[in-house]
Amino acid sequence: MFPRRLLAGLLVLGAVVSLAVPATAQKEKKKAKGTGKSSGKATLVWKFEKGKEFYQKMTTVTQQTMKVMGNTVTQKQTQTFYFSWKPIEQPSADVWLIEQKIIGVAMDIDIGGSKIQYDSKKESTNNPLAEFFKALEGATFTVRLNTKTLKVEGIKGREEFLKKLVQANPQMKPLLDTILSEEALKEMAEPTFAVVPAEPVTKGKSWTKTTTLDMGPIGKYKNAYKYTYEGREGKDESSNPLYKIKVDTTLTYSAPADGTDSRGLPFKIKSAKLTSKNATGSIIFNAERGRVESSKMGLELEGSLQIEIGGQTTNVTLEQTQTSTVETTDTNPVPPAKS
Repeated sequence: MFPRRLLAGLLVLGAVVSLAVPATAQKEKKKAKGTGKSSGKATLVWKFEKGKEFYQKMTTVTQQTMKVMGNTVTQKQTQTFYFSWKPIEQPSADVWLIEQKIIGVAMDIDIGGSKIQYDSKKESTNNPLAEFFKALEGATFTVRLNTKTLKVEGIKGREEFLKKLVQANPQMKPLLDTILSEEALKEMAEPTFAVVPAEPVTKGKSWTKTTTLDMGPIGKYKNAYKYTYEGREGKDESSNPLYKIKVDTTLTYSAPADGTDSRGLPFKIKSAKLTSKNATGSIIFNAERGRVESSKMGLELEGSLQIEIGGQTTNVTLEQTQTSTVETTDTNPVPPAKS
């Protein structure tokens, strides 16, 4: 029972955290294509066109092995989120408001042989998380992006989003209030915009971005991103608008401080020592359209945690691999609903 309850809590949190999809931009007319042929430098910038909608499909596959109280529990989870994006207003020269909407959700989860499946475009299946997943669809946010500093200055839509999630699972309200604060949502979104450098770059040039995500009773995550420009994608370097950026990530995890309220979690993290490795990936940036065309990121995490549940403290070892892919299109990728 202990591993099941622990995994159930981590499962829901994983679904929520995955909402932090990379934000992208859209094509804007009358701007440079992003190359400097004479200098050998590339200028990669976000471009927007008011009202021009585009779409993303983000798939995350997580495989996890936990050893607790002499038991080994494996979990495989595939999450797919479909998003629409629409630049809606440019209130100043360096600021854009972008509407993000979740237009589809699909989950395929296997915990020690017990399977949970959900697809928002099919008839709902009987599983304990169906209402929670269903509440995700239709969630709408307005991201305020400073295109000069690449900072997310604000996000609207949080309160309505939390209201829907709490209606689906009322006992999670204290936890959701903490891990889905406005600052947390901004911190989860910002790294995507940093994929472009602040100035023209030559092949081999690197730039960095660091974020800290405080999730209260879940702990604190510090991510240090190193981006390296690798040149044009493919063989045709004279006219190809696609550019490749390598990403190396260093993840540092800190357990919640002593005395932190567990806020509705079915367990409490007392201490943890987790190490990330092989945290690397690549991004294809379309300089002509001014957006991320696709990306693929991988991460391996391993270590140990000391968990308290029901007054009992035990040690848990964890091994986890995760791969995330993002595809951007001009047409809606959500499969038509089946009757």
